[in-house]
Amino acid sequence: MRIKLLGIVLLLALSSCVSKKEILYLQNADDANNTIIDYSSITIQPNDILNISVGALVPETAIPYNRKLGDNAPQNSIDLLKLEGYLVSKEKKIIFPVLGEITVENMTTAQLEMYLKDRLKEGGHLVDPTVSVRILNAKVTVLGEVKNPGTYSFSEESISIFQALGYAGDLTIKGVREDVLVVREIDGVRKITHLNLTSAELLNSPFYYVKPNDVIVVNQNNPKVKTAGFIGDVGTLLAVTTVVLSIVILLSR
Repeated sequence: MRIKLLGIVLLLALSSCVSKKEILYLQNADDANNTIIDYSSITIQPNDILNISVGALVPETAIPYNRKLGDNAPQNSIDLLKLEGYLVSKEKKIIFPVLGEITVENMTTAQLEMYLKDRLKEGGHLVDPTVSVRILNAKVTVLGEVKNPGTYSFSEESISIFQALGYAGDLTIKGVREDVLVVREIDGVRKITHLNLTSAELLNSPFYYVKPNDVIVVNQNNPKVKTAGFIGDVGTLLAVTTVVLSIVILLSR
């Protein structure tokens, strides 16, 4: 009887072990070496706030094409930037000084820069204009089995899913790396995909680079889910098993 009970305890302990295949990231990374990176897929979406800065050979001539806030503008730098920005409507349009309504559908920030530059130059508005476009309110939400779940802002043109998870402190040891969920809205359509962080094939996925407003969900592994039950985690389970084993040994004497 004692040997059987000890065997049960050992089996319970071994069942909590996790293999390297479930933990290590990009295990076949060499397969993706020297692959070409495509940054061109991040297009401007409704509710994006764009910061558009226009310059020219004669700086004074570019003033009418840049937003200027009044004396009552907020002092907070973030609020100030958002007021200076151009909100993209649901119809994917912005209202630009002098030029009026502009459609930004299917455009990246780089494409919008070239479009505005051509309009200003060919329309005789400015000589040798320069245009800079950035998204001000880019953010990603990371939920589930990570150290610091939450919503994180980023100022880069694009970040990878690993960078986004890095903002959240990385996955805990109890997070499922083979099935990370990404929810994305593109042109009014919600798309959901499942990513395997342990495979280098992830590097070629269109979801490898995070887009503004993406939601990343890291699910808990089976042992973590089971801790929601009455017994709790593996440590608690072993403690209970030890107590039961002790009682059985005492009664069997």
